[in-house]
Amino acid sequence: MEKARIIEALGEEGLRLPAKLNEALEANDRAKYLFSVLQVAQERAEHPERPPADLDAERAAAGIPIDNYDPLVTSASKVDADRYLMPGVDRLCTRLYGELSAMIAPLQIAGAEDAAALAERLQRLSARPWCDGDDYASRAQIAALTGPGSASTDTVHRLVMDVHRGLNALQADIAAETIDGAHAYGIRDSDRALVAAFMSGVNRTAPLKFEHPGLGTTATRSGPRLLIQNDIGTTDAHVIVVHVEGLRVTVNYTDVHMQRLLFFQGLFERWTVDWDDTLSRADPAMQDGVYHLCLGTYTAASPAQLEEYLAFLGSRLVYLIDWNRARKRLRLLLPKKETAELLKWAAQGDFGHMAFLRAGGEAMVFDAIAYATQVPAAHGTRLDELLGRHVAEEFMRYVLRVCAQGLLAGRSEALVRDEVRAELMACFRSAQESALDVPAEHAAFTFEIASGIRDALLAASESGAQAVFEANAKRAKAWERRADELVERARGTGRINGQANFYRELAELADDVADELEEAAFHLTLAPPRGFDAKCIAALRPLAALVVESVQEYVKALETARTLGRTSPRDDRQDFLESIHRIMAVEHRSDEAHRASKALVAVHEGPFRDIYAFIECARNLEAANDGLMHAGLALRDFVMREMAVE
Repeated sequence: MEKARIIEALGEEGLRLPAKLNEALEANDRAKYLFSVLQVAQERAEHPERPPADLDAERAAAGIPIDNYDPLVTSASKVDADRYLMPGVDRLCTRLYGELSAMIAPLQIAGAEDAAALAERLQRLSARPWCDGDDYASRAQIAALTGPGSASTDTVHRLVMDVHRGLNALQADIAAETIDGAHAYGIRDSDRALVAAFMSGVNRTAPLKFEHPGLGTTATRSGPRLLIQNDIGTTDAHVIVVHVEGLRVTVNYTDVHMQRLLFFQGLFERWTVDWDDTLSRADPAMQDGVYHLCLGTYTAASPAQLEEYLAFLGSRLVYLIDWNRARKRLRLLLPKKETAELLKWAAQGDFGHMAFLRAGGEAMVFDAIAYATQVPAAHGTRLDELLGRHVAEEFMRYVLRVCAQGLLAGRSEALVRDEVRAELMACFRSAQESALDVPAEHAAFTFEIASGIRDALLAASESGAQAVFEANAKRAKAWERRADELVERARGTGRINGQANFYRELAELADDVADELEEAAFHLTLAPPRGFDAKCIAALRPLAALVVESVQEYVKALETARTLGRTSPRDDRQDFLESIHRIMAVEHRSDEAHRASKALVAVHEGPFRDIYAFIECARNLEAANDGLMHAGLALRDFVMREMAVE
């Protein structure tokens, strides 16, 4: 029945068409390999010091016997500025002409509209010699063969690309059967299960491309191999050809974007795919005139595993459509590395990126930022700078997931955008609460250091005071390190809004207090062998006690500030202000205690080394109280401003 339809549509001559079309597609592979040989030979002649590119994988994929054109590459050299010695180049040009003739033949048989024009172009291009005899070719001749050409300048390579497009269209037109959406002809009964496996993967994820064109699939047989071709998207060179022979699958993938090619390879981490080195080729139809080619080979352990791999392979193709556009949009929100990881995560989770683009892309996110902050997002500000890297990554994972799930479920784009807004608001609130927690937790560590110094000084008159000082200094160092980690965490939270920014800056300001106190604990360990003079100990105790009192008031002020606003009870506002003023009063008393300690230095009669640690410890304690007062005043001013603008 299928053959009858072909005969009816094309006439008796059409019986030859499938075989000729197979031959033409194989000739296309060989022609492209011959172009590669010429380009590599020219590169070898220009740079003999460099090893030539390895074309073995490309030669094997084209079905050309080994060593046929190796001497042309290995012996290539420059004769003069514009002429090369390339042994056997005449034989290569003759074969290239034959491959082009074979490619045009099925178009002529099918009566394609442009068949005559393509044949005429071949004759016009061959009117001028493609090389100079058996072993020589000029720079201009190689350019006329392999160059990209233009609208006004034709080349053999440009002709090959145009004929190939016609062959792809003809291949779809004469398909004798459809297997789950794949146009198939000339296949065996055993091939149908393999094509169906591939299409099960394509069809499972195809809804994620929405209305975007692409994923058209054609299957045929060429000798011992089943060939499956998918056009992926709308770019001419964005094509995948799958060869299945026995349990071995060879993927021939071409792309204009190297980053997308590497992304595609990275999707097969759980499969043992052997990827050959990527080759770059010149072509006029590609972006920047270049496309990239890679071959990946996988050998299955069983027929069931073969079908599983083909299904997985087919399911990955939708994530290549508009990938580069999505990457550019996401780069406006996240750094380069995080963008690549996000796209890979979206593919692995079967969410993809097309729904994100359809729902508005980065404009949707910037709109959500403006809605959450009540101010437009500053030009060039990335999401990780606002929320911090980790929160931004998690948010964007949510965005890609909710866009895919929402649009597939039939929810409106407006509803999806509102969901994104609501999630970003939650992220801002969470990040802001975290920013509020940092200075409070940091103050708790500061209190532990301060109270440790106070207790160590109270124990200094007892035996083993030096051991007490050393143990306290060790604890103080541990607390101070944890306080530093908090500040670093705060610095990574991003610039959310004025309130969160302030609490991050407050933690940085208060960190100086923790540093001074840790230094004070260290200086106690430098007491002279016989210990501090009793008067020195007595002078340090009130300074340490005052720091503890000031930190306690600072902690109270922070906790009260959490709930303060214009509508807060008057008693809460009073408690907050009283805590700040007690910190200021403590600082004044600390100044007086510090002056009293300086008086001891003036009357000290022993060597300076005996009094050095005492001087430094007293200075550290007084500086800590001074730092607490500055932090308290900064907190007061900020809270008062916030209440005024509510």
